[in-house]
Amino acid sequence: MQRQPEPELMDAAEQAAAYASADFSAPHQFLVDQISRLLPVLPVAARVLDLGCGPADVSLRFARAFPGWQIDGVDGAEAMLQLGRAQVAAAGLAARVRLHRALLPNDPLPGAGYQVILSNSLLHHLHRPQVLWRAVRAAAAPGAAVYVTDLRRPADAGVLRHLVDTYSEPEPAVLRRDFEASLRAAFTVREVQTQLGLAGLQELVVRELTDRHLAVFGYLR
Repeated sequence: MQRQPEPELMDAAEQAAAYASADFSAPHQFLVDQISRLLPVLPVAARVLDLGCGPADVSLRFARAFPGWQIDGVDGAEAMLQLGRAQVAAAGLAARVRLHRALLPNDPLPGAGYQVILSNSLLHHLHRPQVLWRAVRAAAAPGAAVYVTDLRRPADAGVLRHLVDTYSEPEPAVLRRDFEASLRAAFTVREVQTQLGLAGLQELVVRELTDRHLAVFGYLR
């Protein structure tokens, strides 16, 4: 299946509200739980950058799992960030989770020298995937732990339809449409390996994580 890029930003109020109200607890918690298996050495206290944080559900899950982490979440969509700030305040974690608007690659990141770099579901939105990998390199401290998760593109239309029917059937129409579009826009494991080679990040590993997700992980040199 050929890749079909989708819009880089999800800044429509309808999209943001649908994502904030949807129940992604099972897949999001699974992705958070996997970091300790894939990266067995993680700092107890760390400055953390979450690229493409959206409405901050994953950022908050990492904050709860690692109480010593100070997390800067970054997203280009103000509609998502508004909902995320409300979620952070409701969770009582505003002292440890801060959300910033930055549209890569034009806007500056909130800092540098992060000991952990996270990203979930940003890569497939990017028309130029090197934008993400350059941001990872620029923001990371030496030896930083990197954990990037995303969808992976199905092999054919039959697998695509099975995934959409299996995982988004009870969801609102806007989420079903977006899920299918995101699967079509996602990259394969081999494509991500090529991206990492071009970025000089060969130390990172790419692995299939579920029937629809991949993970990129490792420690930077």
